[in-house]
Amino acid sequence: MNNEAIKDLLYKMADDALIIGHRNSEWTGIGPMLEEDLAFSSMAQDKVGHASALYKILHEILGEKDPDVLAFQRGEKDFKCCQLVELPIGEYDFSLVRHFLFDHAELIRYEMLASSTFEPLAQLARKVKGEIKYHVMHADTFLKQLSQGTEESKARMQSSLNYAMPFALGIFEKSEYEDVLIEEGIFAGEEKLQEKWLEKITSIVTSSGLTMPEVADSKIVYGGRKGYHSKFLEPLLDEMTEVTQIDPSAEW
Repeated sequence: MNNEAIKDLLYKMADDALIIGHRNSEWTGIGPMLEEDLAFSSMAQDKVGHASALYKILHEILGEKDPDVLAFQRGEKDFKCCQLVELPIGEYDFSLVRHFLFDHAELIRYEMLASSTFEPLAQLARKVKGEIKYHVMHADTFLKQLSQGTEESKARMQSSLNYAMPFALGIFEKSEYEDVLIEEGIFAGEEKLQEKWLEKITSIVTSSGLTMPEVADSKIVYGGRKGYHSKFLEPLLDEMTEVTQIDPSAEW
């Protein structure tokens, strides 16, 4: 089994979860209503927990550094997260649309990984996919409610969907190990994941009264998986690592 291929897959999954977890946590105390304040905070905790579990596999089984080091002592170029998760939370409509697009991809990814030949990842997938189902239910409920609310709420949801879609398609950026992951049964591949994701979200988006954006291949925001990030990631990492910079021995 190709360890480098597995490491690449785990790093991008863990980094996605860590960064969007921190982004979602920024709604704590400022949510549009108390229930949403609590919901985003809870989902943020789950995401950071998923990141921690993935970093532990990297450390304990694949020989990478301690999870605290992986989370808080790597440079911007070492992160493999997609650019979608790096973007500021913006207004609630954007954060909700990002949540909808990202969590549907995560749920399908973990469902596919539940039968991975890399058993530690398969075990984790079977454990966490139940949590992500609740995230998806939350996203679907509010996407539909706001899309079918007022003309303003519908227009804002459509605008955020149009803006987020080129970034969301960057989730499925292929790695150099794509063929290896597929051949060894570790993961069925980004292309298959994207197909399943598009089918699922298109049904929900159209039934909610919104229009699926058409995104030309040239407009898809790639680069994050190879260490090329938006201008927003480095300031976020500086904020996240402030304690570690003061006390490198501090534990997560």
